[in-house]
Amino acid sequence: MIFKNYQFLYLIPVVLTLAILLKLIPSIAKRAALKTSLNFPQTQTLKAQLSTILGYGGRLIAIILILIALARPQIVSKTDVPPAEGVDIILCLDTSYSMAALDFEPNRLGAAKKAAIDFIKRRSNDRIGIVVFGESAIMTCPLTLDYPAIAEFIDMIYLNMIDNKGTAVGDAIMTATNHVKESSAKSKIIILLTDGRSNAGIISDPVYAAKIAKTFDIKIHTIGTASKGKAKIPTNDPFNPIGYITEDLDEATLMEISNITGGKFFRAKNKKDLKEIYSLIDSMEKTEFDIKIFSNYTDLYPYFLFPSIILLLLVFLLEKTYFMRIP
Repeated sequence: MIFKNYQFLYLIPVVLTLAILLKLIPSIAKRAALKTSLNFPQTQTLKAQLSTILGYGGRLIAIILILIALARPQIVSKTDVPPAEGVDIILCLDTSYSMAALDFEPNRLGAAKKAAIDFIKRRSNDRIGIVVFGESAIMTCPLTLDYPAIAEFIDMIYLNMIDNKGTAVGDAIMTATNHVKESSAKSKIIILLTDGRSNAGIISDPVYAAKIAKTFDIKIHTIGTASKGKAKIPTNDPFNPIGYITEDLDEATLMEISNITGGKFFRAKNKKDLKEIYSLIDSMEKTEFDIKIFSNYTDLYPYFLFPSIILLLLVFLLEKTYFMRIP
C-alpha cells in the first residue's frame, strides 16, 4: 500500500500531541470543572464520563481517519508484460548407437538429454524445438514456448531412435534450418550435438548445409560429445556385455560448421564439460528486452473517510440524545 498524498500523515502525530496537551493543561481542566449540571445518581456520573470519552476520543479517531483518507492510500498492482519475440532455438541431438558410450554419466545420450533439459529451464520467452538424428533426421518437437512439453519430448528420446546405421549431420542441419528459416525472431540458433562424423543421409556434406543455414542468418553452435581415446559401450552379447569404441569425432568439420555461421564449437569430454558448455551458450544467446510494466492503482480512502463520517454522526446523535446534559 502507498499514500499518494503522504504529507497528510505528518499531521497525525501533531493532532495526537495537541489532543494530549489539551487534556493536560490545568486551565482547561479548571474551566471544565466550573461547568455545572444537575446532580443525578451515580449512573448519571458514569454516563457523563462515557460522554466525555466518546465525544473527545470519537472526534480524535475521526480526525485521524480523515487525515488518512486525505493521504490517498492506494493498493498498487503491477503486471509485467513479457516481450512477444525472443530467440528461436533448435536442439539437434544425435541418437546413434555410439551415444550409448559410458564415458559420460549415465551415457553420452543420457548426459546430453539432462544438459538440454537444464538449458531449457534457464530460458524464457524463447521458442525451442527438437530435432533428433541418426541415419536420417526428423523434427520431434516443433518450435514452442511450452517448456514442460519440450522437456517431455527430450525425456522420451532413446538410442537408435532414427535407425543405427550412420550419423546424418547434414540432414539434421537442413531439417532444423527448414523449420526455423522463416522465423521472425531476433536470433535463430541451432545447437547440434554429436559424438561422431557425418556418414549418412541425403545431405552428404554438412558444411554445405551450414552454408545454406547462414543465408537465413541462422547461427550454429556445435558440441562434440566424446572423451579422448577408447570408451566403454554396452553390447547385446550376454557373454561379452561391455565392448569398446574408438573416438570418431570429426572436430574439424564441426568447427567449420560453426565458423561459417558465426557460432562456436565446443568439445565436451565428460558430463561436467557438457553442463558448462550449455551454461556458456545460455549466457551467449541472451536477448535484452525492455519489459513493459503496467501499474493499476486502487484507492482505499473510502474505507477511512466513510467510517470517520459515521463516527462523527454517531457522536453527535448520542450527545444529543442518550448523553445529553441538562445545564
